[in-house]
Amino acid sequence: MENIIVLLNVYNKGDINIMLIIGDKLIPSEIFCKIGSIQDIENTKPNSILVFKFDKNILAYCLNNHILTAPIIDNITQSVIANAMNAKYQICNKSISRQLQNLAENYIYDSKILAIISDEKEIEELAMQGIDGVIYNSYIL
Repeated sequence: MENIIVLLNVYNKGDINIMLIIGDKLIPSEIFCKIGSIQDIENTKPNSILVFKFDKNILAYCLNNHILTAPIIDNITQSVIANAMNAKYQICNKSISRQLQNLAENYIYDSKILAIISDEKEIEELAMQGIDGVIYNSYIL
């Protein structure tokens, strides 16, 4: 019998949760565009997910205009607010990813938690912690 390994980059396949890997050149994923202000939005690709340092004004604009977001989160308060403002993803440093994942599970967030990594070797540690996914630092620079 052959062993077959399949890696999918989707959130949920039936009742099976699969870790997201964003920014790997060989794994297809959604398009993320980094912005610094509301004015930058007009220069982004249609249907892309906007990445920006947490900003309630940008989140409110995107919520009102049905634009998908992935704010970069620095603390628990920002995470709770981002989820309340329908952020699709929350990007964070590995150092707080487990705390945010606990919140996401406790409060049944719609947001998925993405820990920032710079190397594929970091995936295993985060997978073992149950983090929703990872995003390569180079993908959001």
